[in-house]
Amino acid sequence: MSEHLFTEGENSPGKDSGDEVKKDFKGLLGSIRKFLSELLEIRTNTDAAATKESIIVDIPFKGHTSWILICSIFIASIGLNANSTAVVIGAMLISPLMGPILGMGMSLAINDIDTLRRSLKNFTVMVVLSVFTAFLFFYLFPLRDESSELLARTKPDIRDVLIAFFGGLALVIARAKKGTIASVIFGVAIATALMPPLCTVGFGLAIGKPWYAAGAMYLFIINTIFIGLATFLVIKFLRFPMVRYANSQRRRFIARVASITGILVMIPAGFTFYQVFQESLFKKQAQEFLKETIEVYQFNESGRYVDNLTKLEFNKGETPLIELVCMGDELIPENVINTWRVQKNEYSRLKDAQFKILQGGKDDSEEKFNYVSELYEKNKAELLNKDEQIRLLEEEVATLTKNAGKQIPFSNISAEAKANYGNIEGLGFSYQIQTDFKKQDTVPVFEVKWKNGIQKNQKESDAKKMLTWLKVRLQDSTIVMKEAE
Repeated sequence: MSEHLFTEGENSPGKDSGDEVKKDFKGLLGSIRKFLSELLEIRTNTDAAATKESIIVDIPFKGHTSWILICSIFIASIGLNANSTAVVIGAMLISPLMGPILGMGMSLAINDIDTLRRSLKNFTVMVVLSVFTAFLFFYLFPLRDESSELLARTKPDIRDVLIAFFGGLALVIARAKKGTIASVIFGVAIATALMPPLCTVGFGLAIGKPWYAAGAMYLFIINTIFIGLATFLVIKFLRFPMVRYANSQRRRFIARVASITGILVMIPAGFTFYQVFQESLFKKQAQEFLKETIEVYQFNESGRYVDNLTKLEFNKGETPLIELVCMGDELIPENVINTWRVQKNEYSRLKDAQFKILQGGKDDSEEKFNYVSELYEKNKAELLNKDEQIRLLEEEVATLTKNAGKQIPFSNISAEAKANYGNIEGLGFSYQIQTDFKKQDTVPVFEVKWKNGIQKNQKESDAKKMLTWLKVRLQDSTIVMKEAE
């Protein structure tokens, strides 16, 4: 009977329910897998032949396409010069720059050496024509201000690399779909921003600043490489048919050349990505360090941290730099700065960075103004717009005006006056602006409060002596003295 009960236990309802749960779970996983497959699958709706044909058609730069490129370069140059984002976007929409770049990526993926040759040729023509057109515009055009739109195109960072790569992915996927998605093509043309760097190259050459041109050309090459890399990867993923050659030896040679070229392109792409990624990590930790130190520091008097002039520099082969600028007469104590240096070393990527704090407290008024002017000229590329520039200068002028009285050793003067003239109860000082409607002067004024009960003739005698003493003591004949009301 016990055997019979054991057998019934094996076929108990609990085991049946466990099997049903397993079946339901497997069914759920299968449904999710099927849903994701249908959601993300792009091979089944790809037209390889039409995609290849459309990319090859867009490669040449002749006739109409060349004139469209020239016009779009002129429009982009005007927009960059006028600091108009809307005009630059319009120029990018009509620009035909993508053709040769997609051609290079596709030809490497399918071992099409003839298409690669045509793509490289037209790519070179495109770059030379674009730079020459931009150079002519900026060389002949009388207004050549260094706008923020132009200066933003002189150095790539991690965002430019990611935009170029994912923009290239979106573009090739859109081109490969049966019934191309035109809106994606326009969006990628705007996002990847191939044209503004070329315009900035022409601008740098026109104004005689080759480092602008070099930085902008580097940004353009980075964009090109990552768009081409994205094209290569998508074409490989979609398994476009390889170009076949009758001669097997030639086919192997071309495949080898295409592979080597692809590797050579990916090496600088990988190196650049690593560099800009390291720079982004450095700046992230530097920003965190600043938030914990200078941004929470409380100045007691007239000191002020000028965050717009902060410099965070990360250059390969050179010592990284964190440079802060503080204005006003109040100096940050050395022990506080040393504490910040210790805190800096707690960040892994800031240990070797040079830490500087520029302070203006020991300068006289004229030197301070010159210092502000130099900082403004040096860092105006980092200011957002003209309103920001005006705001910064107005604040510094207001600070200098507010602290002008501190140029006179008032504490020493007041102590000496108290020792020499016992009838004084209080002493004040300020600069007063006066005019006779012919000219305007700023006059140093001392305001004296006399003790109660002092006779009028004694006041006048002491005031006369004190005024003479102040003029000799401070070597300033324009000093005025009056009685406090």
